[in-house]
Amino acid sequence: MADHTAIEWTDATWNPITGCAIASPGCTNCYAMRLAGTRLKNHPSREGLTRDSKAGPVWTGEVRLNEQWLTQPLKWSRPRMIFVCAHGDLFAEGVPDEWIDQVFAIMALAPQHTFQVLTKRAKRMREYLSDPRQYSRRMAATPAYTPKVTSDNIAPILPNVWLGVSVEDQRRAEERIPELLQTPAAIRWVSAEPLLGRVDLTSIDIDGDSFVDALNIRTWEQEIENWRDSTPDWEASFLDWFNLEEMATGPILPRLDWVVAGGESGPDARPMHVEWIRALRDQCTAAGVPFLFKQWGEWVPQVGAVDGWTINDDPEISRIDHRDWEDGRWGEPYRPMWCDDIDDDTVSRVGKRRAGRRLDDVEHNEFPKIAA
Repeated sequence: MADHTAIEWTDATWNPITGCAIASPGCTNCYAMRLAGTRLKNHPSREGLTRDSKAGPVWTGEVRLNEQWLTQPLKWSRPRMIFVCAHGDLFAEGVPDEWIDQVFAIMALAPQHTFQVLTKRAKRMREYLSDPRQYSRRMAATPAYTPKVTSDNIAPILPNVWLGVSVEDQRRAEERIPELLQTPAAIRWVSAEPLLGRVDLTSIDIDGDSFVDALNIRTWEQEIENWRDSTPDWEASFLDWFNLEEMATGPILPRLDWVVAGGESGPDARPMHVEWIRALRDQCTAAGVPFLFKQWGEWVPQVGAVDGWTINDDPEISRIDHRDWEDGRWGEPYRPMWCDDIDDDTVSRVGKRRAGRRLDDVEHNEFPKIAA
């Protein structure tokens, strides 16, 4: 729990639920998992949530409801953006629906705040928020904290709750983003951090044969036109006979409202290729979708990426790790003596602070536009 945080895309963190389980490669160097097994290992909210391994602390899968923090946002009068369950996952496998009900009840009763939910369990989030029974459960959960709850302020879609999924590569994007686009939400967003591979948001394979552009809204009218363009004349006439234009209205799938991306930090951080982050930036720019570049992380590319960053003659700099991009992967780190022929396909470990967060001389800090 922190009323202030160094995370670039939020103002505060709120941890009514702690604990998690490894879900995909992006979890390998999870900062919350590391903290839960080191500095916070004896804290009542973290004790027993990790086990020791050769690679360091690892989540056990146990989760914990921290009732002492549950109502904290109700005590904050000044509006804030609040990262929900920064040290866990609200939709993790072990979290009962009743705990999620209580968290949503609190978010409904604090409309002055914007709550940012981020999960790797996109399917469960969609199923939970598409289940009409959740609203009655949420209503039942709320009176324990305040009598000011009505069906009016427990709306089907809470306007102050942004729902997002974490994706680290194309496979995880194709698994999670279609689920997110089918989830009822005021704002849908993606966090591509740590970015471990190229991600194309404009061509997400949703069933092995159909592709969706997650940055542009698809409408029934567009889909019908695509059908006509790709079918024989007799089939197109058959579609006309059913008069589908009048039957099908509205969007098939909405688009993403926000994309956050960044590299990995921490002692075992993996490098991010400059072209991966440039590709995401360019996709968002072309579609007019807000883009926030959070950080390079521990590793920084050598050319054209960071404003004003140059390799100097500091002996400390000359001893840092260096990696080359070879055969579609990062090579093993070694300690170089700097030369003049370093190109875009190399990275050096200089630390998060020195690496910064400028991409091609620009700091990207865009947020979704929301109604007052």
